[in-house]
Amino acid sequence: MDQGKSYQQRMRELFDVKNLFGKRQPLEGVRVLEVCYVVLGPACCDYLAEFGAEVIKFEGQKGDQMRFVTPYAFFWKNMSPGMEIENHNKYWMGMHLGHPKAKELFLELVKKSDVVVDNLTPGRMAEWGLSYRELREVNPGIIQLHVSGYGSWGPWTGRTSYDAVAQSMGALSPITGFEGRGPIKSGVWIADWATALMCAVAIMGALNYRERTGEGQFIDYMQVESVIRLLDWTWLYAYMTGKDRPRSGNRDLAICPSDLFDCSDGWVAVTAFDKAEYKGLCQAMEKPELYERFADPLERLKDENARELLKIIGEWTRTKKVEEVEALGSQYGFAASRVLTAEDAYHLPHYRQRGTVQEYDDALYGPMVEHCYPPRMSQTPSRVQWSCRPLGFDNAYVLTKLLGLPHEEVERLKAEGIIFQWNPAVPSHCPPPDWDGKSGLKLA
Repeated sequence: MDQGKSYQQRMRELFDVKNLFGKRQPLEGVRVLEVCYVVLGPACCDYLAEFGAEVIKFEGQKGDQMRFVTPYAFFWKNMSPGMEIENHNKYWMGMHLGHPKAKELFLELVKKSDVVVDNLTPGRMAEWGLSYRELREVNPGIIQLHVSGYGSWGPWTGRTSYDAVAQSMGALSPITGFEGRGPIKSGVWIADWATALMCAVAIMGALNYRERTGEGQFIDYMQVESVIRLLDWTWLYAYMTGKDRPRSGNRDLAICPSDLFDCSDGWVAVTAFDKAEYKGLCQAMEKPELYERFADPLERLKDENARELLKIIGEWTRTKKVEEVEALGSQYGFAASRVLTAEDAYHLPHYRQRGTVQEYDDALYGPMVEHCYPPRMSQTPSRVQWSCRPLGFDNAYVLTKLLGLPHEEVERLKAEGIIFQWNPAVPSHCPPPDWDGKSGLKLA
């Protein structure tokens, strides 16, 4: 059947994005209760939801703070882009878990669930009578993950942490930036997203362990530790030499050449790691003497040599267009790629063909676009099925479908303020202005 087809053709067919929604999902049947806000916890649960887990997100009456976090105070159809990116494929509950009746309902859901994730202040769940010990009493196999800035114990436990703080406390900011200038934090919430991904991995490990042993467990995760894990050789170098890693701009201190270079019409990233790649770069530059002089990669890494070599490459790239350097990279076997803007990446045919950019029609918001979870799985791919939702949007569905409550009981809970929905006076809580009152709702 595949005879005569190239490897790329077979891969393209195996991962054809047109077949995405006809395939199973790896976390089908896994139910997750999310008691999280901002990015750290919600992004973890977003990864699980994109892999098919049924995630039920609980918000208090004020809503997740991310409903108000948006670039330049920009909202689209009452939605914050900052809220949307880490909240796909979820069911939305408005419920204050500190209320005794809400606690009772939550524990009923715990009996039917696999995972509870929270990123509240350490000990807050316990104050509500929802500690791991109490969750385990109603469901011995439950897995709970608590993630916070500084963990559940230690001198700094309970301190407020956000992404910028974690980058600084984890020693990422001090090594980021240019020589002779101050530290720089990443332009994206890298500490949040990396922590979320590692949390999702920990949960899947715990699910595998439970499948083999029947035992649940409690997972405590400290955000700053994720940043430390990202620092590659930095800490080991400090231990061995007693020296801090210096700021070096875009230059890679462990691979040379590897840097960003200015061209006549833009910027290009160039890396030549091994012998063949470096030789190819020298040939492309028509400077064979550079290969003879710096053939030894360890010689290239010496600071004086690295500075000289990078200066020569920079002088060469300034005489070229970005497209020329990319073409020479393909011809001579070294890595070269233009520095893309977000808009460039959005339109790039390579990303489109792979499904990196997923366009879909959301029942509530209409045409939407997302970047998908990167791993491509041939049989059980991840996917975005729907976008974020207004506060309390799925109250009735969750309580009637999963707990079997009659609609009259749901209305009573609403009247007593135990469950609630969006506040019309707060647009970022609300559906789009033109909502018809039905679209996007799940029917119980």
